[in-house]
Amino acid sequence: MLESVTSTALTSALDGLALRQRTIANNIANVNTPGYTAKRVQFEDALASSVRAGSGSVTATTERSLEPTRLDGNNVNLDTETLSNVDTVLRYQFASRAVEGTFSGVRTAMRTS
Repeated sequence: MLESVTSTALTSALDGLALRQRTIANNIANVNTPGYTAKRVQFEDALASSVRAGSGSVTATTERSLEPTRLDGNNVNLDTETLSNVDTVLRYQFASRAVEGTFSGVRTAMRTS
């Protein structure tokens, strides 16, 4: 049960979301750095494909943002980063609770056996 596709997928999702949070923080920290190009973390499509294939294991990738740049060559949009951060935090909380529910079920099963 601990090695199920679901638990593997949740672990992959948590890893991807944690990387996204670090990437957003790095983007925000460089909002005024000339020539800095924002990064984006992608893993959701690969995760969905991996789950369909019966694995659930995926590694998130970081890509350069294609948003337009300012005159100084920086393309960090603070509004975009802020919204992405809120979305990522909510997704992380949801996935964490799903993992907690899985382990809660295991604990309950162990107590009743």
